[in-house]
This record gives sequence, C-alpha cells and structure tokens, in this order.
Amino acid sequence: MSVSVEKMEKNCAKMTIEVPAEVFDKACQQVYLKEKGKISVPGFRKGKVPRQLIEKMYGPGIFFEDAADIVLQQEYPKAAEESGLDILTRPQVEIVQIEKGKPFIFTAVVAVYPEVTLGQYKGIEVPLQETEVTDEEVEAALKREQDKNSRIISLDEEPAEKDDTVTLDYAGTVDGEAFDGGTAENSTLKLGSNQFIPGFEDQLIGVKAGEEKDVVVTFPEDYHAADLQGKEAVFHCVIHKIERKELPELDDDFAQDVSEFDTLDEYKESLRKELEDRKKENARRADENAAVLKAGENSEIELSDLVIEDQAARMVDQYAQSLRSQGLSIEQYCQMLGTTIEKMREDAKGNAESHLRTRFTLEKVAEVENLEVTDEYYDEKMAEMAAGYNMEADKLKEMMTDEMIEQMKKDFRTELAAKFIGENSVETQAATDEMKAKAEEEAAKVVAETAAADEPAEDTEE
Repeated sequence: MSVSVEKMEKNCAKMTIEVPAEVFDKACQQVYLKEKGKISVPGFRKGKVPRQLIEKMYGPGIFFEDAADIVLQQEYPKAAEESGLDILTRPQVEIVQIEKGKPFIFTAVVAVYPEVTLGQYKGIEVPLQETEVTDEEVEAALKREQDKNSRIISLDEEPAEKDDTVTLDYAGTVDGEAFDGGTAENSTLKLGSNQFIPGFEDQLIGVKAGEEKDVVVTFPEDYHAADLQGKEAVFHCVIHKIERKELPELDDDFAQDVSEFDTLDEYKESLRKELEDRKKENARRADENAAVLKAGENSEIELSDLVIEDQAARMVDQYAQSLRSQGLSIEQYCQMLGTTIEKMREDAKGNAESHLRTRFTLEKVAEVENLEVTDEYYDEKMAEMAAGYNMEADKLKEMMTDEMIEQMKKDFRTELAAKFIGENSVETQAATDEMKAKAEEEAAKVVAETAAADEPAEDTEE
C-alpha cells in the first residue's frame, strides 16, 4: 500500500491510497466464498459454481462493491496512521480506480487539527454573580425540609380543606346525559391544585369521607371539547377518603430530628451556609463557562465545513443514543417535531462550531500554560466518576482500555485549562451590562419575529 497526502484549504487534507491488486483480489475471493452458496447456475450444485464462471456470466465487477468495503475498512486505518496526519473527522471516501488485475485506488478527505492562535484568555471580564443568601431563601429551604419530613394522615370526621387530597368517584352529566371523559372511579384530587374545571374543587371544600355531593360547574368557553364549551354540568361525587399533609413544628426538636444541631437557629445557620456554598459554586461555574466561551471567541481558528458537519453529526448521534435509552428512536422524535435528521444536523452546526472553538482553545491553553494531569489529580477524578457509578475506583480503572485512559486524561487536561481561565477572569459591571443588553436584544428579536409571523399576507390580487 502507498499513501500520498495533499494539503487542502481550511485545515483539510486529501489522502490518495493505492492498494496492490492482489490485496483487492483477495477481498473479491473472500466475498465469493461468502456468497457462492446463494448463486444458482444450471449444471452446478449450489456453492460449487467456480468464481471465474460467475464473473463471466455476471461481469467481473460482481464482487467489487463488497470487496471495496472490506478493503476500505482494513486499509484506511493503516493509511491514516502512515500519513502522520492528526485527523479529526471520519473520511469522505471516493473510489478512483477499481478494475480486475489493477491496484485499487481511493481518496479520503479529512479535516486535520487546526492551528490555534490564542487571543485574550487571562483577565476576561465576566458578569457579576449574586452570592448573597437572603432570609427568604433560608426560610424557603427550611420549608422544603419541613415538607420532606411531613406525614400523611387520613381524616375520618374532619371536613376537607384546601391542599387536602380527596379520593372520589364522580359521574358528570350535561342536560341529564353522560358525556365522554365525565366519569371516573377512585380518582385523586388535591384541592386547590386547579386540575379540574374552575369551581369544581372549591365545592368539595367542607365535604367529609363517606359523603356524597353534587357539584355544579360551567365548562369554559375555550374548553378543548367543542360540544361542552359553555355548558353547565352536574357531577355526582362520592367521597371515599380525605388525606392531609401534617407538617412538623419548626422548633428545636425538629432541628434535632433532621440534623446534628441542637437548636433551630443553629440549623438555620447551617442551611444558610449550604446555600452560600452552593451559590458560590454556581457563580464559579458561571464565571468559568462565560470566560471559556469568550476565550474561544477571542482565538483565531480556521475551521473547515467538514469538521463542523462531522461534529454536528456526532452531536445528533449522541442525542439519538439518549433518546434510545428512553425508548424513543430518533426517527420517531423527528416525526413528532415535524423535522428531519438532516435538519437537526444543520441546526446543530452553530453549537458544533462553538464546541470545537472551545475545545481547541482549551487544549492550546493547557499546552501554553504547561498544565498537566498529575497522578493524584487523575486518581481524584476517577474516584469521583466511580462514586457516580456506585463502584470502586480500581474496578472502574480495570474496565478501561489504554485508549480510554488516554482520552480521559485529555479531557481532564481541558478541565484544568477551563479552571485556569475561570480563576483568571474578572467580574465587572461592564460585562453584566453587556449580558443584559444581549438578552434584551434577543428578546426584541423574538418579539419582532413573532409580530412579523402574525402579520397577514398582502393581498396581491388586482
């Protein structure tokens, strides 16, 4: 096999790969041995027809297509390694020569790693982040903990109140006639949730378990069932059960039950500290993300359409895998949204380009700043990952190949670069104002587009 490389514009390259004729003929023989049992020729038993006779009857190229696939799969990886190129994308292959007794020649166009000229990546201005915790936020956190430690009690004699949950049967009629969807058994309804027709839940306040009650309501004029719009309905309800959420008292006993603290005040201070730590971490991440994105925008990187399209396709493929894990195919998803996979890939190009610029910038920053993944850092990150999978770090490491470990270390290195850029960013009011201005501009754009879409088309008739 011989490989020649031609540099192209926008960090692409074309490899021309020439495979010896005997290698291609061997692939044709491999296809023949696989397919001969399916070919029938008078005078020969199945699987006993000579290759030469088949090629004479159907043409010498009968096995070429499958043989070409075999050769491409086995020879391209060798050619890619021999080329010395730092290849980023799957190849765009074109067969140049495919003839019996001649070398098999094909070209492979790929995107290669681009040159990266860093712009500003230190001292990048990012929006101010709010990290102060208010008393209202502490009280809200305390209420959530109170709710988590509540218990549900059944009411035997007490009347239902707002926020109670009622289990009931109901049968609705309009003008004395039942209608579709108007009947249910053992339905649960939280009073005040506004799940049912306006007025329905309010009339159940005060009922007791075991009682029956007729609820009279009027369907809204915009109700989804046209035949019920504006109609008065009577629902005969049978109340089976009423349940109420009972909240614990917010006192020192509560603090002792749910925490390590002796008093409610101490517990509230611990909640405040947790909220502060969370806000500071969120602020750090927001600063880091904003700074990294800006650093990518500041870098000079020439990206080919090929690498952007390839990344967009990978992003859609990853989303398709996510959908499959939820029992939905990408085709079904596209049908639901009235779109196509091709349109999804096209729409993903913007995010793909931003992702690539960020990735190449981070790798370059790691190189320039001599950021390295130490053994200690690697072990720490692997321990975090293993904890997420609920397994031992050593077990996770045993499952990883050398290639996976190498890729993992590259990912960790870019994380270090992102952290470096974030730590060297500066929060400013100017960046905050810029962010607000952009948000207002986007909002105005959406309003303008919506207004334009709502405008009636011009009457072009004379």
